[in-house]
Amino acid sequence: MNRDLPDPTVPAQGTAPDLPDLSREAIPGEKVALAPGQLQLRPTRRGKPPAHLADLTMDERIEAVKEMGLPAFRAKQLSVHYFEHATVDPEQMTDLPKDRREELVARFFPQLLTLVSMQSADNGATQKMLWRLFDGSLVESVLMRYTGRVTLCISSEAGCGMNCPFCATGQMGLSRNLSTAEILEQVRIANAKLAAGEVPGGVGRVSNIVFMGMGEPLANYRPVATVCKRLNAAAPEGFGMSARNITVSTVGLAPAVRKLVKEQIPVTLAVSLHAPDDALRDELVPINTRFDVDEILSAAYEYFETTGRRVSIEYALIRDINDQAHRAQLLAERLIAKGGKHWIHVNPIPLNPVKGSKWTASDPMVEKHFVETLRANGIRTTVRDTRGSDIDGACGQLAATVLETDTHRADREARVARVEAVAGRTEDSEDLVGVGTGPATGPDATDADVTGRADAF
Repeated sequence: MNRDLPDPTVPAQGTAPDLPDLSREAIPGEKVALAPGQLQLRPTRRGKPPAHLADLTMDERIEAVKEMGLPAFRAKQLSVHYFEHATVDPEQMTDLPKDRREELVARFFPQLLTLVSMQSADNGATQKMLWRLFDGSLVESVLMRYTGRVTLCISSEAGCGMNCPFCATGQMGLSRNLSTAEILEQVRIANAKLAAGEVPGGVGRVSNIVFMGMGEPLANYRPVATVCKRLNAAAPEGFGMSARNITVSTVGLAPAVRKLVKEQIPVTLAVSLHAPDDALRDELVPINTRFDVDEILSAAYEYFETTGRRVSIEYALIRDINDQAHRAQLLAERLIAKGGKHWIHVNPIPLNPVKGSKWTASDPMVEKHFVETLRANGIRTTVRDTRGSDIDGACGQLAATVLETDTHRADREARVARVEAVAGRTEDSEDLVGVGTGPATGPDATDADVTGRADAF
C-alpha cells in the first residue's frame, strides 16, 4: 500500500530536484540528526562536482572535444583510456597530442575522489576505502576478490536518509547524492588497483558490482540508472560488464522499482526486507510506513515478471528481534503468496553490529533454524558470504569514525528500546504464524545472479 510518499525519482511539485528536507545546510563533516522513523528524501547540500567524461554520453564527449578544436575521434581515445585502461594519467595517453594531454585531462578527468584511508582484511583480498569528495563529504567502497570473480561494493549517496536504526550509514543522515561520475570513479579506481597488481591474486578487473554501499540507490535514481547503463555499455562507451553481474539494492522505494521496469534496465534487484510483518518493519525500515511489505513485494514481483531476473531478498538477522521461527515461516508464506517459490532467493545476513547499539548477530543455531524453515518451504536460501568483519565492519562505520559524535546517543538508545518492544509484542501473535509447509529443497548453492556482500556494508 502506498502511504502517500511522493515518487522519489522525480522532484516534488514546485521544488528543485535537490531541495533539502531540513531547514539548514549541513557543513562538511557534520552528521544530520534524524528523529526515530523520520525520512530524509532531499539532500542537505546543493553543490555539484566538476563535470567529468563519465557524466557524458559518447555524443556529448565528441561535442566537448570539438569545442576544444580537436577531431571527434579524440573522444573515443579518451574513453578507451578511462573505461578500458582505467587511467587518467596524461603520461600514459601517448596516442594524444603531447602538448594537449594536460589540458584534456584537466577538462575531462577532474579529481573527484581523494583517498582518506584504506583498511584491508582476508590477507589483502578485501580492501575498504574511505573517499573524500570535492565538498568534504565522505563515502566508502569495498573491493572483494573471490575465486573466479572480483566484486566491488559501491556507494551512491554520501550518508543515507532512510534512517534504519541498525545501519551505521542510516544514523548519519543524507548529505547529498553522488553524481554519475563519482559513482563510476569508484569502479575505475578499483580496476586501476587490480591492473597494477595491488590486490592479491594477480592482474584482474572488477566483474561484479553491488550497490550496497552508503546510501539508498533508488533515492538517487537518475545517476544510478545512468551508471548501470555505463557499466553495461560496451567499451569505449562504458565498462562492458554483464547486466546480470550488477546488483541494485533498495530498502523499498516501490515507484523507483517500477520505473526500472519501464526503462528496461535488467540488472539484478535486491530488496532489503529485514522483516516480513509491517509492525516490525515500520521500526527497522522506516520507509515501510509509506510503502509496506506487500507494496514492495508486488513491485519486486513485477520486476521479475518483466526482466526474468530472480529477485534477491536481503534479510539482516538481528538477535531476538527478527530471527524468530515464526517470522521465517511468515516470510516464506508471503513470498510464495506473491509469486510462488522460484522468483526469489533469500539471503540471510549475519548482522554486523553498529557502534553504540546493543543489537548483534543471531545465535548460529537460531540462524540455522531460520534458514531451515525457509528451505522447508521450498525457498532458495543462501546465508550471505561476509567479508571484512575486522575493518570497521558495518556500512558507514569507517566514515562515522572520522565524523564521530555521541550527541544523539540517547535518541538512538530510546529507538532501540522501541524496536525491541515491537519485536516482543508481535512474537506470540497468532496471525504471524503460518501453517503452510512445502517440500524441502536440496543442498543450497550460491545464486549465480547475486554476488557476494561485505560485512563492510
